[in-house]
Amino acid sequence: MPTILLVRHGQASFGAEDYDALSPTGAEQARVLGAALRRRGVRIDRLASGTMQRQRETAELVAPGAALATDPRWNEYDANDLLAHHSDSGLRLDGPAAGRPALTNREFQAAIEPALRDWVAAAEGSPGAQTWPEFAGGARAALAELAAGLERGQTGVVVSSGGVVAAVCAALLEAPDAAFAALNRTMVNAGVTKVAIGATGAFLVSSNDHSHLEEADPALVTYR
Repeated sequence: MPTILLVRHGQASFGAEDYDALSPTGAEQARVLGAALRRRGVRIDRLASGTMQRQRETAELVAPGAALATDPRWNEYDANDLLAHHSDSGLRLDGPAAGRPALTNREFQAAIEPALRDWVAAAEGSPGAQTWPEFAGGARAALAELAAGLERGQTGVVVSSGGVVAAVCAALLEAPDAAFAALNRTMVNAGVTKVAIGATGAFLVSSNDHSHLEEADPALVTYR
């Protein structure tokens, strides 16, 4: 049966002016993952990513020279838009670029989690640029489209973001939408979620595997 590996991008440049660029740690995470896939004999028949820089850079390091198809449905939610419409904290991810103080991980997590929960609960009523149903539905549709294009025994690799992977996991587990924020919190940079495509549809085989990072260097295990 076909298999899809959903990869969270390597660590972005949190706290830097350009958040979307991979950090040196993020680049190393991607290279470690690519080497691990090659050691395991994984043949990448289709390589896809969102259009964000950190996603594309990760894909290119995981599979150098491979043809890459980009699809904005794999893009992460807009954290600043969510904070603007679902939080009164005043915090934004683009602090340094906008003349605001740099955020700490703890401050950002404390602001984004309740914003995510409020966004999900608001559903179609969210005033933001993208609603939760649009975000989650786009991820499910992109997964289904990729699955339909894979033949028996083929493997597709998608480099996306933690929120997208969490949304897909919640859907495949038939978990309530409210579980999304908790799943999102646990996603490891360059972690791998395995989805098998059977006769009755897609099902989750494993989630957030990051053993390749632990084996290479435990310091490579990061969450932001």
